[in-house]
Amino acid sequence: MSPFRGSVPLTSNWEHFRFEVADRVATITLTRPDKLNALTFEGYADLRDLLKELPQRGDVRVLVIRGEGKAFCSGGDVNEIIGALLKMRPDELLEFTRMTGDVVKTMRECPIPIIAAVHGIAAGAGSVIALAADFRLLTRSARFAFLFTKVGLAGADMGSAYLLPRIVGLGRATQLLMLGDTLDAETAERYGLVSQLVDDGDLDEAAAALAARLAGGPFFAYAQTKSLLSRELDMPLSGAIELEAMTQALLMNSEDYAEFHAAFNAKRAPAWQGR
Repeated sequence: MSPFRGSVPLTSNWEHFRFEVADRVATITLTRPDKLNALTFEGYADLRDLLKELPQRGDVRVLVIRGEGKAFCSGGDVNEIIGALLKMRPDELLEFTRMTGDVVKTMRECPIPIIAAVHGIAAGAGSVIALAADFRLLTRSARFAFLFTKVGLAGADMGSAYLLPRIVGLGRATQLLMLGDTLDAETAERYGLVSQLVDDGDLDEAAAALAARLAGGPFFAYAQTKSLLSRELDMPLSGAIELEAMTQALLMNSEDYAEFHAAFNAKRAPAWQGR
């Protein structure tokens, strides 16, 4: 975590979702179950702002994003957002689309591993938020729907046309983003979208287990791995190898690397410090 903070305090209360921290695991729970956790303007903005704050906290090693009720997230609220967008000027519309994209950009740039615990539907913006996570845990009844074209917009939104082809390939991404058809969990797993498929009712336990493993692991190494995975997507091989060499040299001087060696010789589990 960065040791450099200014005088502005961290936000203690978030109005548009529930935010909790326990045992170095942060959890965002979307709390509009009657609307299948559809996002509002304020909800997007709060997600963006919290994700920017997380690296400044000293008590979080992993983030879990989940939805309350019957769904993960059905996307933007049809009436509260789409109706309002139809009345906005072009400059206001651009401010909105940049804000939603900033949620995904900040997720990918955040050094903290992010788990999307998906049940029910993950549609529209909800599907892209899950896509931007580092791990996607799905129940067998979960579904994806990249349905932007079905509301008359480009299938490429919030970075979906960048991220999805890199996970499932260009052909599958073209099919999913252009047609906007609903994708069941087993097909999503076959396409490579799913990190772990679990039975209905086992999602919370599986997310908690993965979160605990990440929270108790070598956080500095995890953060650097996430950074390299994102940065190397558009790099030539020579540049990627040089960046990896520099990163490994940095980590070889870390306390965690020395701790591994000491633990190995003492025949004990490492006590990772994340530095």
